[in-house]
Amino acid sequence: MRKLILTIGGLCALFAGAIPLPCPAAEAPAVSAASAVLLDADSGRVLFAKDADTPRAIASTTKLMTALVASEYLDDLRQEVTIRKEWTGIEGTSLYLEPGEQITVETLLYGLLLQSGNDAAVALAGCCAGDVETFVDWMNQRAADLGMTNTHFTDPNGLGGEDHYASALDMAKLGAACLDDPVVSRIAATRTIHIGGRSFTNHNKLLWQVPDCTGLKTGYTRQAGRTLVSSAERNGQRLVCVTLNDGDDWRDHTALLEYGFSRFPRQTLVTEGQAFRRVPVTGSLLHDMPVVAKDELSWPLKETDQVRLEVSALPDRVEAPVSKGEIAGGVRLLVNEKPVTETYLVWGGSAGKDVLGEAAKRSPLDLLRALTGRDSPALLTAPSNLFPTE
Repeated sequence: MRKLILTIGGLCALFAGAIPLPCPAAEAPAVSAASAVLLDADSGRVLFAKDADTPRAIASTTKLMTALVASEYLDDLRQEVTIRKEWTGIEGTSLYLEPGEQITVETLLYGLLLQSGNDAAVALAGCCAGDVETFVDWMNQRAADLGMTNTHFTDPNGLGGEDHYASALDMAKLGAACLDDPVVSRIAATRTIHIGGRSFTNHNKLLWQVPDCTGLKTGYTRQAGRTLVSSAERNGQRLVCVTLNDGDDWRDHTALLEYGFSRFPRQTLVTEGQAFRRVPVTGSLLHDMPVVAKDELSWPLKETDQVRLEVSALPDRVEAPVSKGEIAGGVRLLVNEKPVTETYLVWGGSAGKDVLGEAAKRSPLDLLRALTGRDSPALLTAPSNLFPTE
């Protein structure tokens, strides 16, 4: 087995076309936020960071976690919820829910993410977990699952005090998880809707101002200042932007998203089914077999990144039989000498054993047995009617 290392130059020679590299772009914009992060949602690569790990108040962007947990727990969006008295009269932005009112889960989610209803957050927590405290425990567990190491929730709406916080990087991880949830991503991308006898308009102005914007959630309290988690998609690349305590968040997000798309465009370095080489096959009528990539390898790359592929565990030759799709080796992508993603290399076809050839090497009897599929001495006995007599 050999390890094959392919640099950018090697890749260009190996594949049909050269890999397009990002064009030079402006330096990262200055932002007004106390903390900010720009994240490529699919790779997890941080494209911009300012004080990314400091825990800060996050206000109503908390409701992204409320929506995510509720969406993952509740199967039926048409389920009707009977509003309890303890879920009403919550301070701040509200849907003005009334005790005994019937409302669907879907309407509550729209009211949560578009209207930013604090009572909707409490109602969702109560109908999911039975009580708010248990639901908040679920929120903290889900944060741990997502690797949000600088986060702690004390309520489902973001009205909490000093013990309710998250870092900008953690909120970017949460935003990426919300994009992967079909219910949350769909609702957070909605500009306006009339549902359940209520009309909602999204507070996220970027949905109107930035053509590529796909969500997600605004927030404000006196303690937190202006907070914003936004997302955008261009040419299949999804970005999440977070600013905490930012007096100019609309401008900052617009600039950061454009910076990410122009400076770190997603590059496809290996396509699914792309052939890497042919491996000699022994014991078969076929002389060799192609090795192809099982999955695509893509990554957001900037102009100065050093990129190479490393092929490993690929044999110099293989003994038949070989089955299409079986693992033959692996290939991983390294960016600036750091492994970032990988996929299997699999056989691009099948090769059966050359049974006749192997039999012929041993004896004529073995060849006859291979041809007839029989293993009896009768094979060598002529039938009685082969030479008929008068």
